[in-house]
Amino acid sequence: MQQSLNAKNKDFFAAVYQVVELIPKGRVTSYGAIANFLGAKQAARMVGWAMNASHSLPNVPAHRVVNRVGLLSGKHHFENPEQMALLLKSEGIEVIGDQIQNFEKVFWDPSIELGLP
Repeated sequence: MQQSLNAKNKDFFAAVYQVVELIPKGRVTSYGAIANFLGAKQAARMVGWAMNASHSLPNVPAHRVVNRVGLLSGKHHFENPEQMALLLKSEGIEVIGDQIQNFEKVFWDPSIELGLP
């Protein structure tokens, strides 16, 4: 049972990474938006776990995933807590006090942009 649960989590994490790799530069999405797109609306926290585990994967732009109101809630999982904001700022996203400015304007909803699976 434990092994099948781990395989299921691994598959979910891989699906999360596939979505995150599609977020365009200069845009962000939320844990919940990814979970909703993947058909697991209540799994926002699990998306967060996937993002925390993604930092060794060079093609996964984890800095583009924030909480539902645009806060950099995952910043402490980067090598340096300021790295997330710096990466976003380098892509033209304004961040003040760990809050993305004009969040609605830069928000990328995979269910809209990619269509629900």
